[in-house]
Amino acid sequence: MSRIQSVFQSLQASGRRALIPFITAGDPAPELTVPLMHALVEGGADIIELGVPFSDPMADGPTIQRASERALINGMSLRKVLALVSEFRATNGSTPVVLMGYANPIEAMGVERFVAAAAAAGVDGVLVVDYPPEECAVFARTLKAADIDPIFLLAPTSTEQRIREVATIGSGYIYYVSLKGVTGSGALDFNDVAARMPQIREGVGMPVGVGFGIRDAESARRIGEVADAVVIGSRIIEEIENSPLDQAVARVKNFVAGVRAALDQIQGAPR
Repeated sequence: MSRIQSVFQSLQASGRRALIPFITAGDPAPELTVPLMHALVEGGADIIELGVPFSDPMADGPTIQRASERALINGMSLRKVLALVSEFRATNGSTPVVLMGYANPIEAMGVERFVAAAAAAGVDGVLVVDYPPEECAVFARTLKAADIDPIFLLAPTSTEQRIREVATIGSGYIYYVSLKGVTGSGALDFNDVAARMPQIREGVGMPVGVGFGIRDAESARRIGEVADAVVIGSRIIEEIENSPLDQAVARVKNFVAGVRAALDQIQGAPR
């Protein structure tokens, strides 16, 4: 059983929701990434999504775009991201780490070389935004052979066929994009998410995390009523970019702790 599967099994047994925060590796400074990862865990994160900075992040809104730009200016690369995961693993061997990014850096490294390096670093899952499931069965098999979960996105516009494709090759959990648009944009429609969750969960047969548009503890709690996991990214990046460097880690920890407390108010299985 993978670390991701183990986390969800444990949480579901106690009726709790997974909290999956996102930060961009190398933002605001490379030396703060690992301390930020530990702060996320101390604040109550169950799984960490670590963004691989990319120059053309088409699914990301202005906030995460700025984070990628800062990280790239700081010299971050895919290899350096993997080195940060290794550094985190030196003192945390239990919290799953999911890399979230785009195909170009992986293609530049080479798929087999990337998967081997990710496994050696201690990566648990990989979500490549621009790898459609119908075109990356080989990539997914290569990840699974290295005990890494290939994670895919579903959206409000996803068809039954796309849901079936994701169910066939994905593992770990599904990332459901709660709105039409990029990260950090639009108004979250809780009723629409609630209406879609039973169909998505039944169709994929694995935990479903919901992200995009979750801004605070209350919106996280409302999403947690119907989802297995809550993913929150842009709001954390805003906390980082609005904090002095020497306060960013503490502020992120406090913000995540508030979201964790709200999720822990939920009782029972998702609706």
